[in-house]
Order: sequence, then structure tokens, then C-alpha cells
Amino acid sequence: MTKLKIGVTIGDVNGVGPEVIIKTFSNPKILEMCIPIIYGSSKVLSYHKNIVKENDFSYTVVSSTERVSGHKVNVYNCHNDDVNITIGEATEEGGKMAYIALDKAMEDLKNGQIDALVTAPINKKAMQIANFPYTGHTEFLTDKSGKKESLMMMIADDLRIAVVTGHIPLSEVAEKLTKEKIRDKIKIFNKSLQKDFGIQKPTIAVLGLNPHAGDGGAIGTDEEELIRPLIIEMKKKGTMVMGPFSADGFFGSTQFKKVDGILAMYHDQGLIPFKALTFGDGTNFTAGLPVVRTSPDHGTAYDIAGKGEADPSSFRNALYNAIDIAKRRIEFKALEENGIKKPKPSEKVEE
Repeated sequence: MTKLKIGVTIGDVNGVGPEVIIKTFSNPKILEMCIPIIYGSSKVLSYHKNIVKENDFSYTVVSSTERVSGHKVNVYNCHNDDVNITIGEATEEGGKMAYIALDKAMEDLKNGQIDALVTAPINKKAMQIANFPYTGHTEFLTDKSGKKESLMMMIADDLRIAVVTGHIPLSEVAEKLTKEKIRDKIKIFNKSLQKDFGIQKPTIAVLGLNPHAGDGGAIGTDEEELIRPLIIEMKKKGTMVMGPFSADGFFGSTQFKKVDGILAMYHDQGLIPFKALTFGDGTNFTAGLPVVRTSPDHGTAYDIAGKGEADPSSFRNALYNAIDIAKRRIEFKALEENGIKKPKPSEKVEE
């Protein structure tokens, strides 16, 4: 298969994004896997390159994503103005630079000029100052893709955890959980496990909202009135979904290892166990979109920005996953067009 073009957004120039990008692409073997195109500023990268010790990072500046080198890291200057870098701080300029790079990369992704996108971390406060009208990357990508729903999924090897509700206050979670919303998320999850991860008949475990999954109605009725009836309904239609499970017991035991995907009801219910189990190696993947986008599982890390201490492992894994998922989608499309399904065995968990 021809090497894929992978877009990379520079993220917040005051955070660790440029550093983990430089460290990742200092390894020349990466260029054997893909054609990277960094959306940002060569001036910013040169500044951060001087901070990162013992790097072998080199690049070529391109004026168009249609004319890129297949043997070098390509940098597309989204604007040529000087950028004031204030390491470790949320600034309007930092947010503006991240916004411009993201907007251009998304335009090219939609137009098929790049095959997948890896986004370096942004800072929500800086983006708000720069008038970014979205909560974060996921909401921006979903809207620009013309979709009403997408799915935030965290992946690390065979562990895949998705969330029904994302970046909203905990006090609003219960009112946002509807049968239709949970059903939509399960459908997106199931389809993504098939076409993005090559699992023909995925098994999905659904967590309850309340402690002990409501304990039969003693600690909330959401499970008995909302979640369990939906699971039964979807099972009858052929989706291998089970639960609702008590989140603490589910992760405390080995049950989480026996399913292909886990659907949490809210952000921290899914991301706390995920990061406890995998921190530094995980990838954030936006499922349910016509485009492929991944990101590292950490933020801008202002506290260590500019010190050369950032670990590039998560960003590197995000890059690997973007390549793998984009290739699987190509294979899945080809198999569907030929009426062939690619099976993969899936172990089931007892309810």
C-alpha cells in the first residue's frame, strides 16, 4: 500500500505539542511509515527545536499539501507572521495559532489531500480567548464533518473505552442521557469496532450511571428504566451489547479484558480507569466521522513545557493508530465493495 499522508496540527505553541512532534519525527524510521505534513509554523518549530536536546529533527517547508516530499517531514506554514511564544501560559496568540492550523488541516482532510489527522494538544482557555467557538477538538471536527454525533474513544492496544457524554459538567450528565443518545453512541461504537479495528462481531460492555449500577433501583433508577431496556432492545436486533455493569467492579475485576469495547456514561467514569491503566501510551480517537483523527491522551502540560521533559510516547502512538485506522478503513471499504467480511474472534464476557 502507498504511504499515507498524515496531517499533524501543531497545537498550542506554548505547550508540549511542538516538543513531542519534534521528538517523534526525529526518528527517521517514521518516514518509512507515512508522509507527515505538519500544519503550523516553521519558526515555532525552530524555536522549540533549540529547546529539545539530542534531536535529529529536520524538515522541508512546503507551500501546498499537493507538493510534498515523500522522504522528509513537511511543514506547511499556516501563517508567516512572527509568533510570540510564552512558554507555559494560555495566550490569545497561542490559541489563534492552534485554531488557524486546525482549520486548514481540517479543510485538507475533508478534501482528501491528507488521509488522516493527528492533533497536538490545545488549551481550552487559550482557544476561548482566540474566539474558538467549540468546546474542543471533537466538537469542532464533528461540526466540520457535517455530523450531529461522534464518539470520543480512548484506545490502547485492546482496551477501547468510549463515553456517551464528554466535556460537560457532571451536574448535567443525567439530564443529557436519553435512550436515543445512548443508542446512537452504541451504533457508532459498534460500527467503528468493525471498520476501524477489524472486528466483525464486536462485544460492547455498557456501564451503569449510578454506583453499583443502581443496585436494582436502590441507588437510582436510570439503569432499570433507561439503560437495561435499551440493551435488551439492541441485543434483539443483533448487537452484542451487555450490561449495565457497575463501573468499579467491572474495572476492579478482569471483565474489562474480555470485551472489545466499553461504553461509559460520562467523561471521568471512562477516562480515570483508562489513564490509570495506560497513561502515556493511550490515544484519543474520534469515531463516527468520515475522517480519521487521533490525538495523544494528555493536554498541553504547561508545567513541563519548554523543559525538554515531555514524553512523546502517547503522540507517537496516536500517529501509529491514525495510520492503522486509515489503512483499515481502506481495506474495509474494499471488502464491503466485494461483499466480503473479514472476521476476527471475540471473547464474550458473562453478565
